[in-house]
Amino acid sequence: QVQLVESGGGLVQPGGSLRLSCQASGFAFTNYGMRWVRQAPGKGLEWVSGIGQNNLSTSYADSVKGRFTVSRDNSKNQLYLQMNSLKPEDTAVYYCLKGGGDTVAGSRGQGTQVTVSS
Repeated sequence: QVQLVESGGGLVQPGGSLRLSCQASGFAFTNYGMRWVRQAPGKGLEWVSGIGQNNLSTSYADSVKGRFTVSRDNSKNQLYLQMNSLKPEDTAVYYCLKGGGDTVAGSRGQGTQVTVSS
């Protein structure tokens, strides 16, 4: 079955950086676009970024554009999210989802917590 395992979260000061990873298994990773979504405390899911089947097609929410970069390594079935210039409002649990687009629908793993605080 589809399994998505996120890692790389942590506590970082405003302006800092983190790199999230998502290990995918149970499906043909190279055949699917992928997405990152997040859920801040007390709020609903928010789409963050998407990537096509290769690294040529990427998209970002306005709130992260210019600060976050999504990428993938199809040889390792891994998805990444490089997050720079982090802000307190980026604090959330981050999830990777199978499939492209800009929706938040889909099965989620356990997520990885990102906390931006001084």
